[in-house]
Amino acid sequence: MIINDSKVDSIVKENGRVKNKVKRMLLSFLFGGLIGVVAYLFYFIFNQLLNVGHQVSLTLTSGTIVLISFILTCFGIFDKLVNVAYTGILIPISGFANSITSSALEGKSEGLIFGIGSKIFSLIGSVCTYGIVSSIFLGFIYFVYKVIINA
Repeated sequence: MIINDSKVDSIVKENGRVKNKVKRMLLSFLFGGLIGVVAYLFYFIFNQLLNVGHQVSLTLTSGTIVLISFILTCFGIFDKLVNVAYTGILIPISGFANSITSSALEGKSEGLIFGIGSKIFSLIGSVCTYGIVSSIFLGFIYFVYKVIINA
């Protein structure tokens, strides 16, 4: 079935999918930046006030953002924030934590092994796969450039 563009436009408008893109981009940018500011505040607390060192502070900061995202997802608050913050809250590490947590919660009723254990990485499996494949590919290009071209 072929649908012309005017029919698609009318369907989109009827379903309310046409939204202010500039507003969405601005809110995404602001909330993504806010997550960055909050993360830096945690880093400052760990590094300067608790004096645990740079590397440990980075690890604790990432873990804290993941923990906060995990808690917000468990209580259903994260999904409500996505409706306001759009991709600004999904793109950083908080979105990664949300995808793992929501998958685990989805499989909770099926038990630890066949539910949580098998579904926990279902949303991010493709991301990890393509990340690993692209890393190998780019590593090969880097190797060729460094060893063969600069030889």
